[in-house]
Amino acid sequence: MQQVQKILKEHTMKIVLVLVFIFFTIITPNGQMFDASSFDSLIKQNAYVYILAIGMLMCMLIKGNIDLSVGSAVFFVDAIGAILMKKMDVPVWIAMLVMVLVGLAIGALIGWVVAFINIPPWIVTLAGYLAFRGWATALTDGQTIGGIPEGFTKLFAGYVPDIFGNPTCNITCIIIGIISCIAYIVIQVISRNNKVKKGYEVEKLSALIIKSVIITAVIMLFAYKLATNNGKGIPFYLIWVVVVALIYNFILSKTTLGRVFYAMGGNVEATRLSGINTKLILFFAYLNMQFLTVIAAWMAMTRFTSASSKLGLYFEMDAISACIVGGVSAYGGSGTVFGAIIGATLIGVINLGMSLVNLDNNWQKVVKGLVLLIAVVFEIFNNRKKTKA
Repeated sequence: MQQVQKILKEHTMKIVLVLVFIFFTIITPNGQMFDASSFDSLIKQNAYVYILAIGMLMCMLIKGNIDLSVGSAVFFVDAIGAILMKKMDVPVWIAMLVMVLVGLAIGALIGWVVAFINIPPWIVTLAGYLAFRGWATALTDGQTIGGIPEGFTKLFAGYVPDIFGNPTCNITCIIIGIISCIAYIVIQVISRNNKVKKGYEVEKLSALIIKSVIITAVIMLFAYKLATNNGKGIPFYLIWVVVVALIYNFILSKTTLGRVFYAMGGNVEATRLSGINTKLILFFAYLNMQFLTVIAAWMAMTRFTSASSKLGLYFEMDAISACIVGGVSAYGGSGTVFGAIIGATLIGVINLGMSLVNLDNNWQKVVKGLVLLIAVVFEIFNNRKKTKA
């Protein structure tokens, strides 16, 4: 019984994600939520959320700090990119480099003010939220800049081609899914064996087997659905998300820098006294946030094939919600990349499901607000139980 309770507690949001997905599959017309096109849409519509959520995670680990400017920064960076590529006919790679430099400059400015001037992050980033959207609107004269070069959009909006040339089922996608499953199982086995050799506590073998079966089944379900979406296969958006997620998961779980982030979330002063330059780490968190914002901006621009005043609206809210729902503590010190991904996926499923049932946009905001509130209450309730224990 205790084992079941432990599993339910550790995997609450994953279980909720499955239940929410099943719920929308039942209520959407003809089970449209389970269509192959819906799986493809889920990735395309939420690619930027995954990227921004990973960056927001790094900020939130440090005492729950957030960045409210990322949505406006997406619009600002895209406005500059669109002007360079469309109006000034600058080569794509130069425009992308300028976008990166602009993003890093924004991150450096915010990080410097927060870390070294010691202004509260929410004030600094709220100023950025207002300033960068206003600046971008002025640069574009409030007009939409379309006609983004195909050479740029192909980097993100395309699909991995099927080497077998099957028009209805992308065999390459299926093969990649199988390889991913094998890689996951091998990594789990190696990790468990290493823990056993070092005398660490490990989960029961039966629990590992059940978890591996479920996760590999989910991977193969996605692979099959993407493969049968008119033979399109794996979207480039997904590759970008997976690469970024793997890199940052490695940083947070396997490197000294990652341990410092968690340590600062637990006690910034103790971390400083241990010899760590906490101001520099905080500066890096916001610099990194804006770097990932540039990647999210590229994805947003290719999805909408334009830069408009509506670009980036509520992106910061989606990223923060994804983190909170995914188990990232609002007080700092705990959270994982995989948790943020789960949270972003849950938010994405809710958004897609509500759209498919044609729920009014205003009520969609109400539902997302309630989901966020419930997630925070759930975290507080869990923390209180841990304190009493």
